[in-house]
Amino acid sequence: FYDPTRVGGVPWPGKGDKVLYRTILPADYRAQPVPQPVTGTVVVEASPLVEDNQWILDLAAKDKFIVGFVGNLKPGEDAFAGNFKRFAANPLYRGIRVNEGALRTGLGNAAFVADLKRLADADRELDVNGGPTLLPEVARLAKALPGLRIVINHLSNTRIDGKNVPETWRRDLEAAAKFPKVFLKVSALVEGTGKNDGSAPRDVEFYRPWLDIAWNAFGPDRLIYGSNWPVSARFASLATVQGIVHDYFSAKGRSALEKFFAGNARTAYRWLKR
Repeated sequence: FYDPTRVGGVPWPGKGDKVLYRTILPADYRAQPVPQPVTGTVVVEASPLVEDNQWILDLAAKDKFIVGFVGNLKPGEDAFAGNFKRFAANPLYRGIRVNEGALRTGLGNAAFVADLKRLADADRELDVNGGPTLLPEVARLAKALPGLRIVINHLSNTRIDGKNVPETWRRDLEAAAKFPKVFLKVSALVEGTGKNDGSAPRDVEFYRPWLDIAWNAFGPDRLIYGSNWPVSARFASLATVQGIVHDYFSAKGRSALEKFFAGNARTAYRWLKR
């Protein structure tokens, strides 16, 4: 959620982005036609501006649709402890997200690792985003901090062509899944096709090889639905995004479906009913 019309604008997306450069608020998300209505969301923040953590918390104070918030702070920096204490005072602040490069370099930095331990000690989690080469770094972190809940974003942004599953991705995903507090967000399926003209396939069979690997590695208790909206709108409608995984997980039974769309997110983020 963001608002380019606010004072100072936004650091992302750029003004030249005809799809994303517009005001995106909870009401806009709720207005999207989808097979199943969405009653709440955990927001993951992409903005690097420290005060944008507060902007989302202020937005959440006005709209109970936001049940949790994953912020954007930089572990290892001197300001981290104070900023984290400030924002984590709000129970909606459920963790932070870091990108692959920061994680790879940070694991060799004692201050970085100590700040991630602060998350675990405060019962917060860590979202991680990057490409398939992120996965071994997740395993390294999970081994170093076994008490930290970690959520891998977007299937680690693997390429999806409907048939050729990268063997390295499979192997590294399965290795990361061996750590019980590592979760996988099943999102960016349509983005993985590269079809940014909006023509990503709707048929679940196109994505099934990747979904089967995720299911076999993480099981029914550690897979989490994510829309990646509005970025996903470049590739397919939100109805398509939700419909693909609804088809797949509904075939696994009611319990698996409910865990995927809500229960597992509560386990990973520990968000509270509002």
